[in-house]
Amino acid sequence: MTASSTRTTARVATRRRHPSAPGARRSTAATAPPRPAGRGRLARVPTATALAVLIGLLCLFGLVMVGSASPIVSLRLYGSSWGILERQLLWMGLGVIALLGFSRIDYRKWRTVRNPLLIGTMVLLVVVLVPHLGVTSGGSSRWIGFGQFQLQPSELMKLALIVFAADLLTRRVDRTWDPKAVVVPVLTILGISSLLILKQPDMGTALVLCAIAFGILFMAGVPMGPILKVLVAFAVLAVIVGLADPYRRDRILSFLNPAAHQSGSGYQVWQSLIGLGSGGLAGLGLGGGRQKWGGLPNAHTDFIFSVVGEELGLIGAVLLLGLFFLLAWYGLRAATRAPDRFGSLMAVGITIWITAQAVINVGAVIGVLPVTGIPLPFISYGGSSLLITMAAAGILLNIAGHERVPGRRRARHPAA
Repeated sequence: MTASSTRTTARVATRRRHPSAPGARRSTAATAPPRPAGRGRLARVPTATALAVLIGLLCLFGLVMVGSASPIVSLRLYGSSWGILERQLLWMGLGVIALLGFSRIDYRKWRTVRNPLLIGTMVLLVVVLVPHLGVTSGGSSRWIGFGQFQLQPSELMKLALIVFAADLLTRRVDRTWDPKAVVVPVLTILGISSLLILKQPDMGTALVLCAIAFGILFMAGVPMGPILKVLVAFAVLAVIVGLADPYRRDRILSFLNPAAHQSGSGYQVWQSLIGLGSGGLAGLGLGGGRQKWGGLPNAHTDFIFSVVGEELGLIGAVLLLGLFFLLAWYGLRAATRAPDRFGSLMAVGITIWITAQAVINVGAVIGVLPVTGIPLPFISYGGSSLLITMAAAGILLNIAGHERVPGRRRARHPAA
């Protein structure tokens, strides 16, 4: 064998042994980066991006529907068909600022303000019940403030409860088996805040707080035995409280048969069902609804979903519900991919907050749940409710921005 052929053979062998050598053929399977777990485009979309898009779509949807549902009421209250929409735009602008600001704050910093946030919110819940300090509207005293700038402390209580419960269950992760260490503190805060909120009265928000607390406890791995016992006790207490007051009793019983109470306590639900039924498959067209002309009270607030069904039909209603479903799906994905337990439980709490409130609102509108008077998140007209919900969505975006993608190795620090 000649020297030339020997050198050629050595070069070929080197290329086979060392794929990085010049001219060597590289294996695609060996060099391609690992793909994220899951199939389809939805699984590859970053969670924070998907949540931001969904929240933006819901906010735009809400602005359009508030503008369509409110001209008649706005003209009567403010002398202009655009008065309510202008105020919603103002609160939406403040909400966007809150969302952007809170999305830039590291969610771990909320642990440092858990006690001041909780104590301050409890004080506000007491203040709102004091005559001449709380603002009363529609028979309920739920706000403090003046003019258009009023705060609803019960909305802030949702965030305070989430921060408190997530922090407690993170610090006591090794004691989740002990009900006295984790269940009793959370349910004590839940019980006190719920009683204060029921005094306003506001049963809908109390139900959302219960859903948040039990959802976080369940996802934290707390044994279900104590939770089920307390859940049954809360259900019995809710029934007693609901039936004790004549007004709430009529609202609760009327949903069982709205047609029998269509001229009294079931009037609102009956008119809502008429609107939903008249929409059919494709609806009467945006702005073409008839119930908002005075037949359906609170068409731009608690019963705006009925306007959606009447004007956009079954297609529009299902589309809106689909957006909430995707928001819940990506919110729970943010929880499963959070870098620590606190972030995971915070994401769970915020996701349950939004979805539970949507379920309770839509359930009342379609007549399968009692009317509790809570708004549809991002869609209904509202001030502090929209602002605080947007702020909570910003926290969820921050948690999602720290997600750990399955199958992707995290880059090591050079000093590691």
